[in-house]
Amino acid sequence: MEISLHWLIIGFLGQLFFSARFILQWIYSEINKKSIIPLGFWFFSILGGLTLLVYAIHRKDPVFIMGQATGLFIYARNLYFINKQHKIDLDLRNILKSIKLFFKDLTSLITKKN
Repeated sequence: MEISLHWLIIGFLGQLFFSARFILQWIYSEINKKSIIPLGFWFFSILGGLTLLVYAIHRKDPVFIMGQATGLFIYARNLYFINKQHKIDLDLRNILKSIKLFFKDLTSLITKKN
């Protein structure tokens, strides 16, 4: 099966989103000096999983479809539990404040001299 450039871009974009969740988790853990799974991990999981599911459906790959669909259920369920604990604040100002703090911490981590 030949893959068009358009579908290759969608596939790689999904993989990029999916991989970003691990990079985000690693950075947060480094900043906090302990293993942490930030909220963004679950959003990147859903974004990457959904994009890869669309790609898998296009490829008509039942193994890939089943894997991504199952993952999406698990990621959404985790967000449900987090929201149930009232830990999700989707107010735009708070999101922007969190992003600003994240990049401040990331800059501090990168420029930190041992």
